[in-house]
Amino acid sequence: MKRSKHNVSYYQILLLILAGESVFILPFVLARIFRPTFLDVFELTNLQLGSCFSIYGIVALISYVYGGTLADKFAPRKLISISLILTAFGGLLMATFPSNLMLKIIYGYWGFTTVFLFWGAMIKGTRVWGGVMQQGKAFGLLEGGRGFVAASIGAVGVFIFSIILPDNIENTSLIDRKEAFRYVILFTSILAILVGGLVFLFMEDQNRSSSKQNSDTYSISNIQKVIKIESVWWLMLIVLAAYVGYKITDIFSLYASEVMLFNEVEAAQVGTFQLYLRPVICISIGLLADRTRGATWMINGFVIMLVGALLFASGLVKSGASLFFILSLITTTTGVYALRTLYFAVFQEGYIPLGLTGTAVGVISVVGYTPDIFIGPIMGYLLDESPGLYGHQQVFMVLSVFSILGVFAAIKFSPRTCSMRRAFEFSSPSVSA
Repeated sequence: MKRSKHNVSYYQILLLILAGESVFILPFVLARIFRPTFLDVFELTNLQLGSCFSIYGIVALISYVYGGTLADKFAPRKLISISLILTAFGGLLMATFPSNLMLKIIYGYWGFTTVFLFWGAMIKGTRVWGGVMQQGKAFGLLEGGRGFVAASIGAVGVFIFSIILPDNIENTSLIDRKEAFRYVILFTSILAILVGGLVFLFMEDQNRSSSKQNSDTYSISNIQKVIKIESVWWLMLIVLAAYVGYKITDIFSLYASEVMLFNEVEAAQVGTFQLYLRPVICISIGLLADRTRGATWMINGFVIMLVGALLFASGLVKSGASLFFILSLITTTTGVYALRTLYFAVFQEGYIPLGLTGTAVGVISVVGYTPDIFIGPIMGYLLDESPGLYGHQQVFMVLSVFSILGVFAAIKFSPRTCSMRRAFEFSSPSVSA
């Protein structure tokens, strides 16, 4: 039975959602949910783990630009499926618990597989799906759906981890925790391979005419066109500030363990809980942005993130105040996830042509995702030098500074978009600025 156009459309966004988070489970989500366990089984300090993320970020920095132009030349289906399968191979090697040096090499490898082949293709595929009027909905579904996928995979991972461990969790040996975590890594690696196969078999080749035309377009020329668009420069700062917030959510499970004194399973459950907030927040904000203006909601997102950061920086969120901890976590993640939804959904408001989407994503990401390089080591140093509450306070002070930067950049972006409301043709393959 032939599927209707409407059903095919939603089928495509579901594939993008599934792929969009499956590819990042291994590099980031496992360390976010299982951070105390991750540090123990790989025998890492917070600074050493931050160094792994930095190596990822350095490779990704180069990959963003060239991967962005690649996304403007080739259909997302092939790029995304290859990326997932190659990323999974890194996970299979990770499951052997390699040396610190080899782990850094794996993270550098993932910087290539998850960015060069994947990132621009996913963003462009989502923008094409959303069309002119539903960019907020498209990116809200993408980010919210990715959050649900991450939370669901994380929940299964926590379940696998807990059933393999002995009943007395507090007294488990390092060997027991390694074996339990190995199964979690293998599960996520196999899942990435399966999702890659689904994408290759069932995802439609979107925007064929645009891709064909752009394949003959000189990439440097596209980059030059993109950097002449003023809104691109403000989006660089917006993504940078917002992404610092997203990276700092990595430590919530560690905060639960070190400050709130939760056990390893309870701390992992906190990491999973924050991921379940993501679909609720992202989809809600995405729908609101389509009815109003995304730029306005970006300002609100940074203000909310600032409030959450100040709550944690105050030192009031500590053992015995579990409810306050959860409320502060919800506040911070509301701001973070709202911004994740919006910063690529406002391309139309920033008058960035569809044909240059991949290139624009690449250029913006070169600056916007530099926290992959520096925020991990900064967090690691602060947490290692000042264990417990004070170290976490310092981390959230850093987030407060970047939240203020984000408010400024979003305010500057907003008047810019007000003055450039003229429509442009989304369906056109043109790459002219």
